[in-house]
Parts: sequence; structure tokens; C-alpha cells
Amino acid sequence: MNSAIVLIVGVALMLCGYAFYSKFIASKILGLDNSIATPAHTMKDGVDYVPTNKFVLWGHHFTSVAGAAPIIGPAIAVIWGWLPAVIWVVFGTIFMAGVHDMSAIWASMRNRGQSIGSIAGTVMGTRVRSLMMVVIFLLLLMVNAVFGVAIANMMIKTPSAVLPVWGALVVAFIIGQCIYRYNMNLVWVSIIGVIALYGLIYLGPMFPVVLPETIMGLPD
Repeated sequence: MNSAIVLIVGVALMLCGYAFYSKFIASKILGLDNSIATPAHTMKDGVDYVPTNKFVLWGHHFTSVAGAAPIIGPAIAVIWGWLPAVIWVVFGTIFMAGVHDMSAIWASMRNRGQSIGSIAGTVMGTRVRSLMMVVIFLLLLMVNAVFGVAIANMMIKTPSAVLPVWGALVVAFIIGQCIYRYNMNLVWVSIIGVIALYGLIYLGPMFPVVLPETIMGLPD
């Protein structure tokens, strides 16, 4: 099948899911209400609870969900052909990932910004809380391990990628300082940040950083 058709159909389905299914979940299941203040406002302390621009908040959520499921999952699904990958990405996003993430954020905001493990303990008891914390820890451990190995191998095999990856951390820190400490315009800071990131991609091949394949005698 033509890849352009798959792309168009996938985007159309996701737009329909956003326009109709997410609206149903938001209004009929979760009962979203803009008049309810979030913990960022009711518990504002300038450290853990800080009112944030909606576009910055969207960016945080986007990078948070761009993890193991949409990156590793499709790569595995491709082994069995393009159809499982399309089903995983399109229908999995609409009916599972989107609902899960939106519901988790909703539950946290309605419960003073607590994590799912803490909420489970409040609703179902301390044993459930302990079990949830163990499960969350193991899941995070697996995700970090997978990404750690993948990124380490990528940096070792592609020295030109080291500078852009490490430089992105510096760019993110500077952007945060410009927005929150110096109250600079979000649009201009974002534009300059994107230019800086692409500049690092250009500089990467010019200044490759060769990393050792073993560290302290341990293989990568």
C-alpha cells in the first residue's frame, strides 16, 4: 500500500479521535471543568507547583509520552509487517495511550498533584499503594534501561550525535532560565532554542566526540 495513503488515513483517524472520542471521555467520563483550580494554583510554591504556560505544558506532556511505547513498540511491530505497526500507533494512541495519559493527569490534578501510586493508596489501602509503587518502579527501571542502552549504543556508533544530545540539555536549561527567571518572551525564546538545536546538529559532524566502548571495564 502507498505510504502516503497510510499516513493520510492515520492522521484522519487521530483527528477524529481527538474531535469526538476525546471529547466524549472529557465530558462524559472525566467531567472536565475549567472552573476547578489546579494544584499549580491552589498549592503554588514556586518549586513543585508552578502555573505554566499552556504551550510549555503541552510540550512537557508531549515529550513525556514520547517514550518506549511510540518509539520501541512500532519498531518491534514492524517485524510482523506494516499493519501491526499502524494498528499499534493509530488505534493504540486513540483508545489506550491517549485515554490513559489524560486520565492519569486528571486523577493527579483532582488529588492535589499526587502520583497514581499515592492515589491508589488513598482509595484502596496501603497494600495497594505499596504494590503500585513496586510496579511503577519496575516499569521505570525497564524504560530507563532500554533507553540507556539504546542511547549509549547510538552515541558510541555515531560520535556526531554526542554534541547535539548533550547540547540539548544546556539549551533546555538556558530556555528555562530565560522564561522563568528573566520573563523573556516565550515565542522568541522558543524560536532561538529551535535554531540552537538545529545548529548543534550541524556542528555535531564537525566536532565528533568519540566515546569509549567500555567504561571501568564494563561493556556498553
